[in-house]
Amino acid sequence: MPEPDPAVPSVPEPIPAPSASRPRRYVFLLLERFTMASFAAAIEPLRLANRLAGRELYEWRLIGEQAQTATCSNGTRILLDGPLTETRRDDTVLVCGGLDVGRATTRSVLAWLRREARRGTRIGALCTGTWVLAEAGLLDGRRCTIHWENQDGFAERFPDVTLIRTVFVEDGNRLTAAGGTAAIDLMLRQIARDHGAELASRVADQMIHTAIRSEEDHQRLSVPTRIGARHPRLAQVVARMEANIEDPISPARLASEAGMSPRQLERLFARYLGRSPKRYYMEIRLERARNLLLQTEMSVMEIALASGFASAAHFSKCYRATYGCTPYRERGAAAAG
Repeated sequence: MPEPDPAVPSVPEPIPAPSASRPRRYVFLLLERFTMASFAAAIEPLRLANRLAGRELYEWRLIGEQAQTATCSNGTRILLDGPLTETRRDDTVLVCGGLDVGRATTRSVLAWLRREARRGTRIGALCTGTWVLAEAGLLDGRRCTIHWENQDGFAERFPDVTLIRTVFVEDGNRLTAAGGTAAIDLMLRQIARDHGAELASRVADQMIHTAIRSEEDHQRLSVPTRIGARHPRLAQVVARMEANIEDPISPARLASEAGMSPRQLERLFARYLGRSPKRYYMEIRLERARNLLLQTEMSVMEIALASGFASAAHFSKCYRATYGCTPYRERGAAAAG
């Protein structure tokens, strides 16, 4: 028996199909400042599936809180087909998020999503749209994913939701994609389910999407790729740092775990990363703190503790030295903006 081709997506379990007389429909809810990349990555596979099949397998509708247009994060305005109206029972709603998702999460959007969920509508999200579904209570007790930059804030804000750090997740009638090209993989999964793996592979080929990812694939590049160095011990230490933000590990212990002396560790970081282990660790912790500061309503003291600082004063001093302003001013400027 021939081995399966890893480039061909596995065919998932079927979902209820629409009427035989009409194509399956996706309803894209475009929030203000949504990300164009993830929206395009979701809608283009549907268009290509229609083209390659020579018939209309899919159709779509664009809606928003405003009836006429939605503006994406790059400033482009998209014409909408209409406002937040009731969908068909066999529609799939995809919430397209982007920048400043908190402001886009309005009462009317939440109420509409909850109403559609009560009707049994299949609902998903792209990029930070996951945040909106969680805010509506539609992900409680479920698995989901969100863009890696928003994961720290999301985990703090929604403890009842199981965050999976992969490119996309399907949990029953909820589906989420991390953003960017992850939406391609999610939609290829839907096409494979509806019309077979061969069509999904042909769509991927048209998009020059050479590696179709599954639910198990992680979002971020490997540590060696991200740091630009393939030294195994260095990658091991950096991975340990990233996994221990709230309770930092001492450089001496990191060196011991990697089988080297503290001095050797210092030389390794200086050679490949141009900074000391202590400084690099501080930058990782401050990056997480900044994400929490801009994405959550946690107090500065809570953020300091979650980022491994013993006091708000020390945290504020380190933050200002790196970003040129205090955490309080950073949050105030973001709110004003």
